[in-house]
Amino acid sequence: MNSPPLLSVRNLVVEIPTRHGVVRPVDQVSFEIQAGEILGVVGESGAGKSMTGNAIIGLLDRPARIVSGEIFLNGDRIDHLPLAAMRKRRGKDIGMVFQDPLTSLNPLLPLGHQLTETILAHLPVSVIEAKKRAIAALEEVGIPAAAERIGAYPHEFSGGMRQRVVIALALSAEPSLVIADEPTTALDVSVQAQITSLLKRLCRERGTGVMLVTHDMGVISETADRVAVMYAGRLVELGSVRQVLTSPCHPYTSGLMGSTPLASKGQKRLHQIPGMMPRLGNLPTGCAFSPRCTYAQDKCHQDLELQLDTCDGRAACWFPIGEQEA
Repeated sequence: MNSPPLLSVRNLVVEIPTRHGVVRPVDQVSFEIQAGEILGVVGESGAGKSMTGNAIIGLLDRPARIVSGEIFLNGDRIDHLPLAAMRKRRGKDIGMVFQDPLTSLNPLLPLGHQLTETILAHLPVSVIEAKKRAIAALEEVGIPAAAERIGAYPHEFSGGMRQRVVIALALSAEPSLVIADEPTTALDVSVQAQITSLLKRLCRERGTGVMLVTHDMGVISETADRVAVMYAGRLVELGSVRQVLTSPCHPYTSGLMGSTPLASKGQKRLHQIPGMMPRLGNLPTGCAFSPRCTYAQDKCHQDLELQLDTCDGRAACWFPIGEQEA
């Protein structure tokens, strides 16, 4: 019998009113994350990846707002919680790893102060115990001489070390879910590998679920268990890493894979997806990817049922690649 999901997002819709009308950066998005599972969320800039994560944790900037759908964490609905109640959830139940650690760490406070403050805010421990936990958290993420460096400031650490501190901060109150918004983008390749390996190990050991937002398909292949592909605010494909990366069903996913460099010799010329992602205020009818799709037919311009069951996963496509080749 399958266990209930840690996170369940059902038909989530986020709207932003503008002078030219209402746009939907997140439109009818649904997915689940199990405890100990890492779900990779990929897509071009503007696809709605970060907006979905911010909606889950309740960090949407006005005038953006959730207008419909449901978000459940450990069986409790959280999308309609008042601000004060959601603040109690952040850190304790949901941790956040931002892309740039310099913007998420306070440059005026020692790292130890920021860690102990988070621990004291969410766990019933003393100040002495909170400091011990803070040192242990830094040691767990690989900060050398953590006891001596707990009084250091963010600018005294390298980019990779600061990102390790941000991960320690996100996990310090022992949340059940972590949303990692492109945590390796600003790091070099060797540090990227260390950070993804660290995040994967900590989540496996703790049973923490992770929503990993990234542009890097290599990070997805090495870290995630399943992949959700987004385009123009919509979920276009969802499946296991093996299925999505080796046998993509949606033409957009296939285009992303074709534009990814390979480490093997004899690399062919990279494929470029023609055109650009449409503006959210001027989306085409039916499949938003149809103007850029080489497989598009008249039916693609009709209203599309999202997440059609196909191949070994789910793809929002009338003519999946696997079925065409068959």
